[in-house]
Amino acid sequence: MNRNREIEHGQRSSRGTLVSFSKSFMILGALTLIGSAAVVAQTIDLQQKFAAVNQSTAENKQRLQHYQWYETTQLTLDGDAKPPTQNLCQYGPNGTVQKTPIGPPPPPPSGGRLKQRIIAKKKAEMQQYMGQVKGMLSMYVPPDSQKMLQAYQAGNVSLNPVGGVVNLVFRNYAQPGDQMTLSFDTTVKKVTSLSINTYMGEAKDAVILQVQMASLPDGTNFAQQSVLTATAKKLVATTTSSNYQKLGGY
Repeated sequence: MNRNREIEHGQRSSRGTLVSFSKSFMILGALTLIGSAAVVAQTIDLQQKFAAVNQSTAENKQRLQHYQWYETTQLTLDGDAKPPTQNLCQYGPNGTVQKTPIGPPPPPPSGGRLKQRIIAKKKAEMQQYMGQVKGMLSMYVPPDSQKMLQAYQAGNVSLNPVGGVVNLVFRNYAQPGDQMTLSFDTTVKKVTSLSINTYMGEAKDAVILQVQMASLPDGTNFAQQSVLTATAKKLVATTTSSNYQKLGGY
């Protein structure tokens, strides 16, 4: 009799364990499905937002090529403000921005020959560095739809929505280890700002770039002002674009 009771108790215990296990498995399966659905929804949302941003930037870059504008750059080196420089800018046949210096030439350095040579050398070094900076900036401003697509296909894009603004974070966008955060207003379908962390030549020569965008009367978007901070060089470069005019024939 006792043996039969033990067997019956063991069977009930086994059935209870099996039911408990089945419930746990069902709950785990439901959570997995919910998680998978959330991942799929996030992926679809990223695809849609990225497609809108990529299309907008590609079309906007085409419109910019119909304009010329003035670009004024103010340098501050180790807290010392330098005289501003100005260029007349427009896109060339190869799709890159061509810049023509305008305004009076800078005054010749004062002092003796040795001092003049030192000043001229430092000026040449700074001009070379600024040329490298401008070349580096052209990789980010304006955003390039092809580079963005390559980053997206490599899985280097994430989404961070804030209200009506979508922040797309691009990693390894133009250089290994860099990061560009692009803020896109989904209502007007325009890029509102860029925040870039990159470097010049070596990672230790860090460069931070903040760009504020604005729109022309016809809706064309442009980089109104950018502030570049190169910590290693103790340099801050503020560039302002203005006086946009359509080229003849457009």
